[in-house]
Amino acid sequence: MESFALHSLSATTTFSTSLYTRNSLLHRSPGPISITKSSSTAHSLSTIRSSTQKPLLFSPFHNKNKIFTSKSRILALDQESKDSPLSKSPEKPTPSLKGAKLIPLLISVSIGLIVRFAVPKPIEVTPQAWQLLSIFLSTIAGLVLSPLPVGAWAFLGLTTSVVTRTLAFSTAFSAFTSEVIWLIVISFFFARGFVKTGLGDRIATYFVKWLGKSTLGLSYGLTLSEALIAPAMPSTTARAGGIFLPIIKSLSLSAGSKPGDTSSKKLGSYLIQSQFQCSSSSSALFLTAAAQNLLCLKLAEELGVIISSPWVSWFKAASLPALFSILATPLILYKLYPPETKDTPDAPAVAAKKLEAMGPVTRNEWIMVGTMVLAVSLWVFGDALGIPSVVAAMIGLSILLLLGVLDWDDCLIEKSAWDTLVWFAVLVGMAGQLTNLGVVTWMSSCVAKVLQSVSLSWPAAFGILQASYFLIHYLFASQTGHVGALYSAFLAMHLAAGVPGVLAALALAYNTNLFGAITHYSSGQAAVYYGAGYVDLPDVFKMGFTMALINAIIWGVTGTFWWKFLGLY
Repeated sequence: MESFALHSLSATTTFSTSLYTRNSLLHRSPGPISITKSSSTAHSLSTIRSSTQKPLLFSPFHNKNKIFTSKSRILALDQESKDSPLSKSPEKPTPSLKGAKLIPLLISVSIGLIVRFAVPKPIEVTPQAWQLLSIFLSTIAGLVLSPLPVGAWAFLGLTTSVVTRTLAFSTAFSAFTSEVIWLIVISFFFARGFVKTGLGDRIATYFVKWLGKSTLGLSYGLTLSEALIAPAMPSTTARAGGIFLPIIKSLSLSAGSKPGDTSSKKLGSYLIQSQFQCSSSSSALFLTAAAQNLLCLKLAEELGVIISSPWVSWFKAASLPALFSILATPLILYKLYPPETKDTPDAPAVAAKKLEAMGPVTRNEWIMVGTMVLAVSLWVFGDALGIPSVVAAMIGLSILLLLGVLDWDDCLIEKSAWDTLVWFAVLVGMAGQLTNLGVVTWMSSCVAKVLQSVSLSWPAAFGILQASYFLIHYLFASQTGHVGALYSAFLAMHLAAGVPGVLAALALAYNTNLFGAITHYSSGQAAVYYGAGYVDLPDVFKMGFTMALINAIIWGVTGTFWWKFLGLY
């Protein structure tokens, strides 16, 4: 979710325990395993502790062969107390210091102080706006350097803005009522429903059964199943950790492909790479396929770029380049990063056996299917019906709660959802106030002057800015963190350069998904797939950069003609 990668990894906390369990089981057993739908590890640990802690019985006088007098008892007690390990107080380990990491804290705070007190304030910017900018930059620096967990650091930034009277309390917390942010939060609950009911696992296993006779077909089966699930399961990390990694590891181990071993290249490394690279295009295909997509449109709206019928508009613009990339990527990697095992005749049988063990579709799975069909339908036709996207999500979640597919505890333990609520709201709120106070307008005018001085046309500026936005992600370990830090600034630069607003907003948003597969720390799913142990680190970087270039060509060429046809420019 690596300094900022700690957040990326923490974004997957919902699946960390079950994923650890799966990993340990998979390393022990060469056979396919079933996916754990829920975790009660905390309860189990407490039970183990209580059952293994026996009361300490002190009976120094109990000896069948000796009769102790009072004096001898005292001497015996004194001697036993000296010899007893219980009487020797072990040296207590020095408790580890908790709280903020000192050096990242000093750097993050220093950046804000330098901007506030050492950098001259431009005439066009008010003192309030300049002070808010310094707090915002300090907050962003903390998101990158991680002196505290992301949510905690964002809350400190929010507190600072209120304490210094830069923002009023109601203004500082205004973004907590944002429809987009609550849509993101509810999306995490939908993802939990897919994992808890086993529906996502069942869908993916069916695709393996239908297309899994060859390694390439197996890859296409997994890829297409993710594209099918994506619009109703808006977390790439959840899809990776909760559904696809366990399936891939089970199939790989069945074929004799083990992680951290020379046999990893037989099957596992290729399937991991293919699924990892395709997941970025699956996330870019649908507005509701990833949380950062919704944040992008919210930030674009703050800058005055309004996209009508957002779900449909997003899908139409992404459909051709994303589908082309999804269909091309497994084949390209099959040539560039070939598996040693080309045929997997046993995979369909393994999948069929797993489906048989899963039994018929359960009541909760049917409810999950019906709820997701309803939610997606309302997302597509919501504008015509007058139902906002967040209301559609609320209706879906209410159905799942009423019918018992999810309970409130499922929602409460979804830590990543509540953490996202806090730090997304802080970033969105600060970014919105920077726009209202004229800081973004001032920055845009500065960029416009620079671009005019070098006489760049808007298509040239578009290409340079998009490439810069993409490559800067090598310094980030979270897609959402990157969006919160730079999306508004880059969109403002595009607008200043004369790039059509909707085109600029969507292209930056699509790029936000594509750069999630360039390194092992570039996104939550990157950490999940790399952590499986099937792909060496040099291969992650090499194939990440190679596929980034290929995707740039695919999206650049097909997008140029497709977006022109759609009238985006």
